[in-house]
Amino acid sequence: MSPLNRRDFMKHTAAIAATGMTVSATAARAETKATADSRRTLGKVGLTPSRLGMGTGTRSWGKNSDQIKQGREQFIATLRRAYDRGIRYFDMADIYGSHWYVREAMKDGKMPREEIMLLTKTWSREPEVVKADIERYRQELATDHLDVVLLHCLREAGWTDRFKPAMDVLSEAKAAGQIKALGVSCHDFGALKEAAASDWVDVILARVNPFGVKMDAPTEEVVPVLEQAHASGKGILGMKILGEGEIADKINESLKFVLNLDCVDAINIGFTKPEEIDDAIERLNRFA
Repeated sequence: MSPLNRRDFMKHTAAIAATGMTVSATAARAETKATADSRRTLGKVGLTPSRLGMGTGTRSWGKNSDQIKQGREQFIATLRRAYDRGIRYFDMADIYGSHWYVREAMKDGKMPREEIMLLTKTWSREPEVVKADIERYRQELATDHLDVVLLHCLREAGWTDRFKPAMDVLSEAKAAGQIKALGVSCHDFGALKEAAASDWVDVILARVNPFGVKMDAPTEEVVPVLEQAHASGKGILGMKILGEGEIADKINESLKFVLNLDCVDAINIGFTKPEEIDDAIERLNRFA
């Protein structure tokens, strides 16, 4: 099939979504209607996150975020509300400063560790620092293992060569049972394409929405790369569904589009208040 231009691509995917099909190049799977709390196997790693996950680092840097600015009690209440509504995937990162809040939310069995998928990320690239990060993260989260650890925010191609020593440390931790799945979050199209082709990558956290906002490349270029990666057995997690809030007024269109991509296993949205979770779940269940 010849490549689609942007206008044709959007018409094509809109028509497919309207019929309840997917835009995946892989064979369509016959499955029941996916709700926010339904589980889907993440690639070949065997993890089963809920289709909707909670991000914990909206507009975050230096261990501060919109979630942290809401105050400790509200942040923890929002995490627990997410769990109570069936969310079993929590997206964190060292630079978000969110580990301690998730740990508090899990206390007293309020969010049983064995029921949730904990994903975090390291900004470190030096192997000895990455090794220390893994141990520190496990302590901060009070867990013996981390479900998914990503190299955070890859911004250019060539990372599989430059960061191989750090990747080897992560691979050793996976072999030791300290990590279940490895991968990357991408903020560059070259880095994304390299991730899709890398045998080391189990999981890709990718920016995706129908409008190309805060994405690595136009939507019609990104989606085929995600399809390629998913077809090879990688788990695909979608982020920036609302373009860091820039397309929040188009949430219905964005949710409908991304949820009908067969190559996206789950998505995360950065909630700051419990009521935002209820609203997103209602919309997702309508459009999934």
